[in-house]
Amino acid sequence: MKTSYLACLATATAIAFAMPAFTAEKAQDFVTKAAVGGMFEVDSSKVAQDKVSAQNVKDFAQKMIDDHGAANAKLESIAGEQKLQIPAGLDAPHRTDLQKLQDGNAPLDQSYVEMQRSAHADAISLFEEYAKDGDNAPLKAFAQETLPTLKMHKEMIEKIATTIGTDPSSATSSTTPAVKTTDTPSAAAPIPGANSFTEDQAKSRIQDAGYSNVSKLTKDDHGIWRGQASKDGKNTTVALDFQGNVIAGSN
Repeated sequence: MKTSYLACLATATAIAFAMPAFTAEKAQDFVTKAAVGGMFEVDSSKVAQDKVSAQNVKDFAQKMIDDHGAANAKLESIAGEQKLQIPAGLDAPHRTDLQKLQDGNAPLDQSYVEMQRSAHADAISLFEEYAKDGDNAPLKAFAQETLPTLKMHKEMIEKIATTIGTDPSSATSSTTPAVKTTDTPSAAAPIPGANSFTEDQAKSRIQDAGYSNVSKLTKDDHGIWRGQASKDGKNTTVALDFQGNVIAGSN
């Protein structure tokens, strides 16, 4: 009996010591992704201020600098208290997007707005997951407190998108001539045609259709954007044609 008790005690002790490691790993992943996303919001918005023309886009960029700057500082403080690391800079995908803005010719209203739509969709997904299932109490509270602001930002940028003609669900401007006609029924298969949706626009359009985790987007020789996404807990291939039709399971 004594041997059995000691064995159980040893097992329980091992589990107790193992659990913080798993907790720390999950918390660090959230901190890393949230910090990188927050840094990108501030850095891209600083670049955009000098390269966008519409006043509502300029105002939005300033709000991102203010709101995400404050959130970034709060996250850094919590991470320090929890002995977690804040990344020193952006990851490769965000550096690439930032470089596009830095190298692009003004006005870049359309590019900036589409990046913000995509970035906020990703941020909301990240914060919703951690607000629900996070196992580090201070970080979970931070996610819960920040989430309403992120959703407000998403609503703001969606409204702005419709005012400058970058909403792929509406008729697009002359600088974005991809067509979404009101009298064309949803296609059973993607329709070939000259497609001028950018990768960011294609991703946003697919997300607007209810998909998440949109990745590996490439445009084929027929002008059709193809990639991977998930919906209702299932992974699938997905395609976006020049008319804005989103078709799942299309190869």
